Amino acid sequence: MSHQHSIAEIQNTAVKIRRHVVQMAFKGKTSHVGSALSCVDLLAVLYFKVMNISPKNWQEADTDRFILSKGHGSMAWYATLAEAGFINPSVLDEYCVDGGRLGEHPDGGSVPGILVTTGSLGHGLSIGLGLALAKKMKQESARIFVVLSDGECNEGSVWEAAMYAAHRKLDNLVVLVDNNKMQAMGRTSTINAVEPLAKKWEAFGWNAKEIDGHDISQISEALKEIPFEKGKPSALIAHTVLGKGVSFMQDDVLWHYQIPSQEQVGLALKELKVS
Repeated sequence: MSHQHSIAEIQNTAVKIRRHVVQMAFKGKTSHVGSALSCVDLLAVLYFKVMNISPKNWQEADTDRFILSKGHGSMAWYATLAEAGFINPSVLDEYCVDGGRLGEHPDGGSVPGILVTTGSLGHGLSIGLGLALAKKMKQESARIFVVLSDGECNEGSVWEAAMYAAHRKLDNLVVLVDNNKMQAMGRTSTINAVEPLAKKWEAFGWNAKEIDGHDISQISEALKEIPFEKGKPSALIAHTVLGKGVSFMQDDVLWHYQIPSQEQVGLALKELKVS
């Protein structure tokens, strides 16, 4: 895949992805639309600017790998894969349909581009760690990108993996934390606070940066040079908003579980205009 996409083109693609997400949530009658919307801009930059990956080369040894550890954001990933040409957009109609290929959480091998099954929070980074270590041992140039949620950072397994990745100096491993500050039934800060996230990752031996997770330019600039520091894994703390792009969903914990009605889908699509 060519990575000559402009900032404006990626912004436009992100809108298209969000349109898919809203429609999939309605058709599939599933929750987590807010969580999917918050990570869209991160996925758009990764697939259309940063990662060495395409529908043709995604299984080759030196091709970058992607893991969506916050598997409940799967709609955003499926829509991104459709926009990037890994799957036909018509496959999105199979989301949460009996016999369809797209489950509510990603299923490894279900469609091109999805390597492993995720959704049980706290496991994705450990898988990414294993891949990164294997690539280093084989002297392959692939980088491993893992998207976590901020609430997922409550899981002890995340920090076990973080500690070992730093110990092994896995500078081919990149974590992006979708820090939308919501989890399950409320704000992360009131359920089990994880801040200051950047300092925590740094304390575990990573080089960490903080950005606006909806600013395509900031995301692109931050990920322009991987690793952030030679000999250290990289952590990008992306400050995001649950339900980003749809005004009545934004920063409202109800949209962690609520399913949009047909009327709400219509209102959302009016806001999500493709230029």
